[in-house]
Amino acid sequence: MIIKELANYLRENDQPKYRLGQALRSYYQELHDSWDQISTWPASLRESCKDMEWSPLAVHQVHKAESPSSAKLLLKTKDDNSIETVIMSHDDGRNTVCLSSQIGCAMGCTFCATGKMGFTRNLTTSEIVDQVIHAARYLKQKDSKVTNIVFMGMGEPFHNTDAVFEAINILTDPELFALGARHISVSTCGIVPGILRMIEEAPQVNLAISLHAPNQSLREELMPVAIPYNLGQLMYTLADYMRKTNRKVMFEYILLKGVNDSLKHAKQLAELLEPYKRLVHVNLIKYHDTGIYKPTEQIGRVEFQDYLKRRGISVTRRVSFGEDIQGACGQLATKRQNPDSQD
Repeated sequence: MIIKELANYLRENDQPKYRLGQALRSYYQELHDSWDQISTWPASLRESCKDMEWSPLAVHQVHKAESPSSAKLLLKTKDDNSIETVIMSHDDGRNTVCLSSQIGCAMGCTFCATGKMGFTRNLTTSEIVDQVIHAARYLKQKDSKVTNIVFMGMGEPFHNTDAVFEAINILTDPELFALGARHISVSTCGIVPGILRMIEEAPQVNLAISLHAPNQSLREELMPVAIPYNLGQLMYTLADYMRKTNRKVMFEYILLKGVNDSLKHAKQLAELLEPYKRLVHVNLIKYHDTGIYKPTEQIGRVEFQDYLKRRGISVTRRVSFGEDIQGACGQLATKRQNPDSQD
């Protein structure tokens, strides 16, 4: 739903102001899926709005994991592109929706399947929000609801900042989806202008940094974004973020066997984060095979974690969701050549 378009249409057709609120409640809170379901509207008004967009995305496939912990929605856009949205259900009752912000990705991180797709286009605000609505409808069938949102799906959120920040405003608006800002996280590979904008526009939203290397040279090998936004510049910006918001920053670190997982790398990471350790948390991530690297064995992951703990760095190992449906970290990549193919 495009709010401004609907508001203009209702105003131009001399409809009372409360009609807009009725439509927004129907879409964002009652989770209806068509104009016909706005029961508080006269039939003539529902019919007249059918040329306007209600839902920009359609559910093409639903992939459920073997355990009930996760599901992946394959959604189709009006221009026949596909995006993937993952729903992760936790033992404590939380349901986290992992959102995509782009079709494909231009960042080219060597360990990420989405990066292999290349970049097609940015998602619109309504396409970002509609992922949440589809996830909420799916969960409603299970008598559950969305409790958390993470921008960790396809694409780099801070290469689509206008749409991402507008979507956050809609999702946190108490009259719309009404999710608390602290229940939303945005993950970036290190786009400095986006982080600076977040300080000003969304200081209560959680910030996550895809780090994956403790030094500049290795980060350049793994993540081309480290060339225009080097590690020194990134850490300087994050220090500014912490100082102004007093918010903790999460650092995501995928462990790649023989690449970034030695105790030498753990020491470098601890030294990098030492000045900021009051407000940092490291999330160690198991590598999910995309054909280039090998995952670090469990014993190596434990040793890496234990070293950081000994250095006083807050650290956990992320629980993997959706690996069996290609919905885990780094695995999202739609099959654009054959959208009907099964995972």
